[in-house]
Amino acid sequence: MTVRQLLAVTGSAELAEWRAYEQISGPLGGVRGDVNAAMISAAIVAVNRGKGQRAPTLADFMPRWDRTRVRKTPEELFKAALAANTALNGQVMTNN
Repeated sequence: MTVRQLLAVTGSAELAEWRAYEQISGPLGGVRGDVNAAMISAAIVAVNRGKGQRAPTLADFMPRWDRTRVRKTPEELFKAALAANTALNGQVMTNN
């Protein structure tokens, strides 16, 4: 299913529920694989390090896919989300 198809049949409430689930159970999809690989790599390096060398952390082995240095304000992020929503023919639903 494409992202467009997913958003056409999935409401924001359900997406929020999946986000909450992910926060409790850990990352879903490819990120979980990155974490698992980082754990294995850190363990291998830790047991093979020399005396006095620091133990590696998971962060040492986690890929950093987004190396963007520009930080956006919440307002800028909201505008980008609205633009993406509009591009996908989404609707803005409020409680008003």
